[in-house]
Amino acid sequence: MYLVVKRLFDVLLAIILMIVILPVYILIGIIIYLQDGGHPIFKQIRVGEKGETFQFFKFRSMPLNSPNVGSHEKDKLKITPFGKFIRRTNLDELPQFYNVLRGDMSFIGPRPCIPTQTNLVKIRHENGSFNCKPGLTGWAQVNSFDGMTEVEKAKFDQKYIENISFKRDVLILLKTVIYFTKKPPVY
Repeated sequence: MYLVVKRLFDVLLAIILMIVILPVYILIGIIIYLQDGGHPIFKQIRVGEKGETFQFFKFRSMPLNSPNVGSHEKDKLKITPFGKFIRRTNLDELPQFYNVLRGDMSFIGPRPCIPTQTNLVKIRHENGSFNCKPGLTGWAQVNSFDGMTEVEKAKFDQKYIENISFKRDVLILLKTVIYFTKKPPVY
């Protein structure tokens, strides 16, 4: 029953947020387009619920034709000046509200990985982490996601799946809000 309520919450919150921040979407899109004339939305294939792939959206923070790599290889990528700002402030993640609305993602769940992260995909299949929708934020993210090994991420994902509840989702949401009140990291 909770998963039905969670989906309803996801849809309602995604609609509200997309309407409220529409001017921000437009402004970010215009700035990215003015940088190099390219489409402001970055699309990538990610692995979601039941191990099925879906198209994942972010605001583009890299130059056109950048290689498609996982977050563990982000140091290999060149980032535009405005891209540094939207990454540092996590504004690049805003288009994922559309993924939530479409049903590809939830607000809370394991972060979706890319198919080339074969070890993480394998571990998540084995530990059941693909038994729910991936999320914008999750148990691994609020427990120092950056710098974790794939094995550590998958363990947090598994703990979330095994103990999915309203209480845990509220805790993750509160920890995420606290994270956003801190000074953004410098890249």
